[in-house]
Amino acid sequence: MHDDQVDVPAEVVATLVKEQFPQWSDLEVRPVRSTGTVNTIFRIGDDLAARFPLRMADADTTRSDLEREARASTELAQVSPFPTPEPVALGEPGAGYPMPWSVQTWLPGTVATDADPSGSEEFAEDLAAFIAALRGAETRGRRFSGGGRGGDLTAHDQWMDTCFRESEGLMQVPRLRHIWSRLRELPRDGDDVMSHGDLIPGNVLVTDDRLGGVLDGGGFGPADPALDLVGAWHLLRPHPREVLRRTLGCDDLEWERGKAWAFAQAMGTVWYYVDSNPTMSAMGRRTLDRIVASSL
Repeated sequence: MHDDQVDVPAEVVATLVKEQFPQWSDLEVRPVRSTGTVNTIFRIGDDLAARFPLRMADADTTRSDLEREARASTELAQVSPFPTPEPVALGEPGAGYPMPWSVQTWLPGTVATDADPSGSEEFAEDLAAFIAALRGAETRGRRFSGGGRGGDLTAHDQWMDTCFRESEGLMQVPRLRHIWSRLRELPRDGDDVMSHGDLIPGNVLVTDDRLGGVLDGGGFGPADPALDLVGAWHLLRPHPREVLRRTLGCDDLEWERGKAWAFAQAMGTVWYYVDSNPTMSAMGRRTLDRIVASSL
């Protein structure tokens, strides 16, 4: 998927586990089929998951990032009303793999990519409860860090221009440019709240059409209150989407800003992953279709 992607064979993972965590050396190591774009994932036995960063980076920088993600994941697990993975250990480079890696608890369930909950009102209510619980967590005086989504919409203009250029021939770019020209100007309302930051189908577990758990909590932190509303567009059809909005009590401005963050995220996935990760590309296209339909 990436020019700087690192190959992670299962044999290397098994060696790393045996050398660095001998207490797990008798457990089976097996790869997990995933549409994720940041980590390669392997199960260790039934209760653990090892996550190996895909993109080459400096080892010290990677270690710092993984330690930060572990703190965020721990904090998320303490406030979430639904299961989230908890950090267990941090591995070191070795056996040909050049970066630190992490181990966390494994959660049962099926990702929403494979078990589509988009028509479920109950799932929408669960997702609203998750978002509300995060919003109610203490920021402890922290503010948005300034990186990625969750701050100023206009800070993404240069990236969006790239996305529009790369999307020529794939989508109706003039219409999408027009929609972004309106969304990017939406004013910010409200202080930062704690947010998951990446409520896409691959990070959401479904059990019997209900929210079974939420993955990838390493980005948990303060952001625009509308940021987690991306889940309304990535995950839900119109009626359940309205259920989520009504349950959270979103006003028009907050709702439209959530749409803006979903739009910006989706624009980047369609063209970037069109060949290397068709599932992610299709997700982005579906989200944009929902946004366009809501704008007619």
